[in-house]
Amino acid sequence: MALFRRGAALLLVLVLLTLCACSKSEDDVDDSPIKNMNSLEFARFMGYGINLGNTMEACNSSERIPNRDPSVYEQMWGQPITTQEMITGMKNAGFKTLRVPVAWTNAMDFENGNLTIDKAYLERVEEIVNYALNEDMVVIINDHWDHGWWSMFSHPEKEKRDLAMEIFTSMWTQISNHFKKYDSRLVFEPANEEWGNRFNDKTSFNPMPERLDEDGCYKLLTELAQVFVDLVRDTGGNNSHRFLLIPGYNTNVGDTVDSRFQMPQDKANKLLLSVHYYDPWSYCGDTSGVGLWGKASEVEDMNETLETLTKYTDMGYGIVLGEWGVLDNEGSDRLSYFNNFLDNCDVYGYVPMLWDTGYDPRYGGLFDRNETCSIVAPEIAELFIERAAREESVEEIIKTAKENMRWALRKAQNRPEITISADEAFAWIMFASGDWNTVYCNQDKYDPDLKTSGVVTTDAEVTDGSGTYTVAIDFTGTAAGYANGIVFSAVGIINGEILFPGYFVEIKEVLLNGKPVEFSGKPYTTNDNPVTTRVNLYNDWVKDIPEQARVLDGDLSDATWNPMEKYIDDRIETISVTFEYVEGVR
Repeated sequence: MALFRRGAALLLVLVLLTLCACSKSEDDVDDSPIKNMNSLEFARFMGYGINLGNTMEACNSSERIPNRDPSVYEQMWGQPITTQEMITGMKNAGFKTLRVPVAWTNAMDFENGNLTIDKAYLERVEEIVNYALNEDMVVIINDHWDHGWWSMFSHPEKEKRDLAMEIFTSMWTQISNHFKKYDSRLVFEPANEEWGNRFNDKTSFNPMPERLDEDGCYKLLTELAQVFVDLVRDTGGNNSHRFLLIPGYNTNVGDTVDSRFQMPQDKANKLLLSVHYYDPWSYCGDTSGVGLWGKASEVEDMNETLETLTKYTDMGYGIVLGEWGVLDNEGSDRLSYFNNFLDNCDVYGYVPMLWDTGYDPRYGGLFDRNETCSIVAPEIAELFIERAAREESVEEIIKTAKENMRWALRKAQNRPEITISADEAFAWIMFASGDWNTVYCNQDKYDPDLKTSGVVTTDAEVTDGSGTYTVAIDFTGTAAGYANGIVFSAVGIINGEILFPGYFVEIKEVLLNGKPVEFSGKPYTTNDNPVTTRVNLYNDWVKDIPEQARVLDGDLSDATWNPMEKYIDDRIETISVTFEYVEGVR
């Protein structure tokens, strides 16, 4: 009997221990030191990172077929199947964080009422996450552009807008529950660049967007960010304290430091902020356009822009530069760009996540996923490996980075640069071709050096205000001999808003390849900043006639920001614009 009682007691103890183990909070499985870090400490811990670009976010919006084998989507944009060796190679190359962009609706047949993420797709993403965790990397997973389903948030029908919110909440509830036992090395990011103006995108899901104004887009972003944070926290487990990465407005630095952008409330106080940096796009973008970078004004622009983000580090938020890079250009200027950018990140504790879609000899890229599992450019490979191997304290790293930045700026001041004084005004044609291969000063800041090799331009000095002026571009000297269509073009007048406030630009004639252009609507005079006067010829990023728009006859009823939309697919050898500058009523 005594033996029985002792056995029963032992059994009871074992049962109680088992129950205690079973009821143990899932929070306790997170033994990562990250768990007790604040946002700024975690950002420093994340180090330098890289994107697994064009892989799990690959999708086909024109022929959308959900719930196929995950390997179909993974290879849809030309990438190989991701392996442990690839991710190990990224870690060995000096990257401590991996960002995995994902198109979750590849595995969600929401058009037919099925909001369940296909298990095979979810598990494939998990497998890639584990490749990185095996190397003790931090991992970020997001919902990327993802077929453009985000545009349903501006759908004119409430039923569609409600469906968009249902997709969003269902998606992140499933993801959060699936990964709730993963420790703090896993970070959730609810979107990519879609939170902002792209709510208004025209897509197959929303061919007639309601066009939220900018204030409305900021308001919607704020609402979605709060829904996301609350949803993830409510799923429990390690999600109760997991770091969450909130996208800024358009992930654009200037739009995000705007007072209308507000970070959500978080009871865990574990939020990071995401912005992207490809400035200037004409140099950084996927283009064979401008091949030079490093003038003093360009270095200063980078330094000043990145410094503005300290608005949020001062508030305690770590900053993740979720995408950055020089996608096509090579040479010493690229190395200078990388070094100065990374020095800025070192000074402020930002996390730079290099955008990379794998090396292909036809298209460029940096990290070879197919053979060597390493960075192909020796000088860039050495840069990341050397920086990853540093053993200095944070204070020493900051000191060195500041010295590097001062030296880079002094070096940049030796490069020739065209400067425009405050009492000078010049008119020019801003231009970017449809394939981005051909550009000329496609920004509001006048920089005649910002052009594709072979482009010949005729700009006009505006000396006396009122008068008739002609500006032109000749593309026949470029490698292609022409510009392949138009993605953006406008007539700009630097210092026009300061020296000639209220003036009107009346377009008299546009010649394309020597032939007159027929406008589809009336161009209008406007400005995007207090300095440069502008008239858009084709600007599909504009969504509404701005408040500051003006026309000489006062009638904006047929005004458009895309008066040259009939010609955006043309081969353009030459373009010229003749306009009359007319004094307004003071």
